[in-house]
Amino acid sequence: MTSHDPTDPTPEPTAPADDRTGDHRTGDRTGDSATGARSATRADWSEDDGSHPESGAERATSDQSTATGATTATAPVAAAEGGEGAAPPPIAAPAGGGLVKDESSATVLHRIFSGNGLVAVLSVVLAVILGGILIAATDEPTVTAAGYFFARPMDTISAGFTAAMNAYAALFTGAIVNPQAEDLTGMLYPISETLTVATPLILAGLGVTLAFRAGLFNIGAQGQILLGATFAAWVGFTWHLPVGLHIVVAVLAAIVGGAIWGGIPGFLKSRTGAHEVIVTIMLNYVAIYLVQYLLTQPAFQRPGSSNPISPLVDDSAMFPQLLGPDLRLHAGFLVAVAAVVVVWWLLSRSTIGFEFRAVGANLHAARTAGINTTRATVLVMVIAGALAGLAGVAQVSGTERALTSDIAASFGFDAITVALLGRSTPWGTFFAGLLFGAFRAGGVAMQTQTGTPIDIVLVVQSLIVLFLAAPPLVRALFRIPDPGSPGKSRRRTRRAAATASTGGAA
Repeated sequence: MTSHDPTDPTPEPTAPADDRTGDHRTGDRTGDSATGARSATRADWSEDDGSHPESGAERATSDQSTATGATTATAPVAAAEGGEGAAPPPIAAPAGGGLVKDESSATVLHRIFSGNGLVAVLSVVLAVILGGILIAATDEPTVTAAGYFFARPMDTISAGFTAAMNAYAALFTGAIVNPQAEDLTGMLYPISETLTVATPLILAGLGVTLAFRAGLFNIGAQGQILLGATFAAWVGFTWHLPVGLHIVVAVLAAIVGGAIWGGIPGFLKSRTGAHEVIVTIMLNYVAIYLVQYLLTQPAFQRPGSSNPISPLVDDSAMFPQLLGPDLRLHAGFLVAVAAVVVVWWLLSRSTIGFEFRAVGANLHAARTAGINTTRATVLVMVIAGALAGLAGVAQVSGTERALTSDIAASFGFDAITVALLGRSTPWGTFFAGLLFGAFRAGGVAMQTQTGTPIDIVLVVQSLIVLFLAAPPLVRALFRIPDPGSPGKSRRRTRRAAATASTGGAA
């Protein structure tokens, strides 16, 4: 067969196609030769998002792996035609076929520095920076120096920087460690308070996280904490059981109370289609008023007191102290760590966790695949409520020792922020809970030592939520790439496919 000049506009006659290259489906699609059909088809696929049958979601590959796959497919066709522009001998494809996913260190670093986890960290950094500006703006020496800013600008900057650093230093010493303490107990007191406060945040945050992964918004952690605390408190001061058994029964009672309160919106969602956000918000108020009513009844009111407070929980129903009687850190923190491990295993290693994630990704596709979405919806809310109920027993049997109407404080609402900051992952929620626990514990020391309003901590937490809700803003400020955008990888794929289709010519 004579060779064809690539500069000649006259189309080359079509060569007979063998069984491998003359695919009837390809010929129908392009109406060209086998070589042209395969090259054009690959070029079309490289233009389409995720339409390549070999690549799919793994479309973004290196130049070398893409060129290898393309050359392997087109080289036999060119060799069969015997043209001058025939491709070099085919390169053996890797075992398993398809395109090779580049797992080089550069790719891994790119994922780390462009992923959602980095956005969460940078959101905290931005919130801390803006919080420092607010601290400086409310500092009296800084305000005084700002009166002659244009004459001596460095005085204002120095005073503001000093005020912010002093406030954050006090926050650190009040949340992590106090090196100026006289004894070991004083040094460990800050970290003990941080872990103690973080315990209910972690447990309630896990309940919100689990619901998020199943596509549900559990806004009812506040009510679930209250019901869990109510069940645990009643068992704690009514039942008199041996040491060891009593705390286990109290924990189980809290799990049951939270699960019941979480299962109600799950059942209504699956059976009637009621929106879980509205139902859980309403149940929060129902739980608050229910606890207030119970505390006025003889069964729950402390004898000899007219205040709405329950009797004290027995010593046998209290969590053991981990760092001695002078520090509040209790074994409930170990329960929180165990809950993180269980939720991680549930989501990533169990069949029911796969069903939860499938329902959260696409409810209709999960139902089509044979997953019982009704059961999954009810079960995920039951487990989420049980986790929030554990936060209630951490309060009753860990620190407060009695049931009150405000025993949940704002842990249920802060748990939503903790889950968002943790990117709806168990371990992310754990570390986010530690961070918010440090804010709460250190905010008191910051106000005491520097006079900075403790409301600054709430402002920083609110700014974190704001930046988490606007990841494009964070990416633009720090100039980090968006992993969801095609970027250079798509252009490389198209360029490699075009090069392979011309027989390897540059």
